[in-house]
Amino acid sequence: MSELKGACIFGQSGGPTSVINASAYGVISTALKNPNITRVFGAEHGIKGVLNDRLFDMGQEDPAELELLKYTPSSALGSCRYKMKDPDVDDTDYKRILEIFKKYDVRYFFYNGGNDSMDTCNKISKYMQKVGYECRVMGVPKTIDNDLFGTDHCPGFASAAKYIATSCMEVYQDARVYDTGMICIIEIMGRHAGWLTAAAALATAYGAGPDLIYVPEVDFDMEQFLTDVERIYKEKGNCMVAVSEGIHYADGSFVSEAKTSATDGFGHAQLGGLATMLADAVKQKTGAKVRGIELSLLQRCGAHLASETDIEESYMSGKAAVENAVAGITDKMVGFERSYEGGQYVCKTKLLGLTDVANTEKKVPLEWINAAHNGIEKPFIDYVLPLVQGEPKLPKQDSLPRFAKLKKVIVK
Repeated sequence: MSELKGACIFGQSGGPTSVINASAYGVISTALKNPNITRVFGAEHGIKGVLNDRLFDMGQEDPAELELLKYTPSSALGSCRYKMKDPDVDDTDYKRILEIFKKYDVRYFFYNGGNDSMDTCNKISKYMQKVGYECRVMGVPKTIDNDLFGTDHCPGFASAAKYIATSCMEVYQDARVYDTGMICIIEIMGRHAGWLTAAAALATAYGAGPDLIYVPEVDFDMEQFLTDVERIYKEKGNCMVAVSEGIHYADGSFVSEAKTSATDGFGHAQLGGLATMLADAVKQKTGAKVRGIELSLLQRCGAHLASETDIEESYMSGKAAVENAVAGITDKMVGFERSYEGGQYVCKTKLLGLTDVANTEKKVPLEWINAAHNGIEKPFIDYVLPLVQGEPKLPKQDSLPRFAKLKKVIVK
């Protein structure tokens, strides 16, 4: 392709992570240095910022504050959950996006998110090709769920996995201090894929984790669950359980009592309250002291427990998106490919077609789940352990986190 000069827009979408801003910094810092990118804009609340003409001029930010994005959790530019209609059904949004792109001479669009965000990215890419507007579109991966198709792992997953494993190890200590036993049930995020819940197996592998782990890749049996818990409680005097929020019965219905008509912008059921529900059922069955713990947002915003490997790879994915786009590539998402050199873990980027990635979920392999469907096998440990390595040197102020403070100057 020929050299293309113009502005770029970067947006964040979907649920935040503790390292999504590292990807943002990878995109923004690389774009600001590239002579082919004339201006760098950040979209306020993802694609909604483009539709509403709410763009930040990232060139007016203090470089030192931008660098702090590497260690700042959540989505610094604001996120959204907005499902764009098929352009063949309703092209209103797409015409508006094209209008904004032309207004600011936007020739590069980078969108940072998970499955649904890649769907948005894919639709925009295909529409721009259809109408003949040259704009290179690249997806930057993000999801603690680790369920994006085609990539070995996803930015954000490792840090959340490290938080979960560490928290389980800490709760394990706390739950065993009294002379009376306790059953502890920890609810972990993951609607259809159990990668995060499986991460609790790291704690078990290091001697202080759940006795039982339940993921949504296999059907849940309440009676068998209660039998398993009671058996372990009688054997050990204590029992710890990790459950995915998305565990379901054989008929596909979620176990969570919090399944309601409420959904997010993409029609996904809002889940929660599972730990409390299971704790009640276990208490009725065993009569034991039972505590239900829902990690909730803590597992995705715990920058203090982030993986340095995750931070650096997240930055790398954003940087690669810009470099590939400027080199003439479009309609792709940056993915990760692992290898081992001299026995050491190595991660490199690769490119995946947006059409292939959009709305396709990657599940935990069934062979990594034990035959009883209540535990995780060693191949998962071997897979996840290299990803959680490294301690970030988090900037502090009076021993408290010093996060990025952006000016967010709106483009007029």
